[in-house]
Amino acid sequence: MRCFLILLTALVINETTFSQTTEDSVKAVINNLFAGMKNANADLFKTVFADSAVMQTISRTKEGETVVLNESVNEFTEFVSHLRKDSADERITFETIKIDGTLAIAWTPYRFYHNGIFSHCGVNSFHLVRFNGIWKMQYLIDTRRKQGCL
Repeated sequence: MRCFLILLTALVINETTFSQTTEDSVKAVINNLFAGMKNANADLFKTVFADSAVMQTISRTKEGETVVLNESVNEFTEFVSHLRKDSADERITFETIKIDGTLAIAWTPYRFYHNGIFSHCGVNSFHLVRFNGIWKMQYLIDTRRKQGCL
């Protein structure tokens, strides 16, 4: 019985360590996205995306209707390349990360600052896929608002 408990404990510790390591690797990819943006490093920014990545944002028309806008990863990368360092600062918190094999999702509320001034807030929803052991962003959709920010 004692041997069984030791084995069970070892398995639980191993699973917890693996889970934290995997979560940390997902967080690292997302943090690299925002480090690339903040440092105006388009090369770093671009490396986090899968070749067929999709970026979208949920917005509202002037009439108040909800719309989903598609954004090009290449165009956004070009935009990042023209930023001044520290002009785009998106501060996120990792609220939820779920992983199943080669699929991960992350839910990250954020506050965005432009040139040190608060601009807007919202939530990012990331879907990542692990290709050959490397996490890449496959899908990113976010919300953006100026009210109701914490």
